[in-house]
Amino acid sequence: MPKRILQGTVVSDKGDKTVVVSVERRFTDPVMKKTVRKSKRYHAHDETNEVKIGDAVTIRECRPVSKLKSWEVVSGQSE
Repeated sequence: MPKRILQGTVVSDKGDKTVVVSVERRFTDPVMKKTVRKSKRYHAHDETNEVKIGDAVTIRECRPVSKLKSWEVVSGQSE
């Protein structure tokens, strides 16, 4: 089964080897026919502690690393 890959922005890097990534998705509301933006926050594993707040990152689904972390940082670039 392929692993899901998402793109988002780092909103917190306070944890050791952990970052919180906000991923935004857009879709059309079925009733109102308007474009709606929703965001969700994911805890991701960052082994090297190299990404910082505001970085655009790509995260990939992985095995559970801890209670909240089942995603890992694949790549990140500073803005």
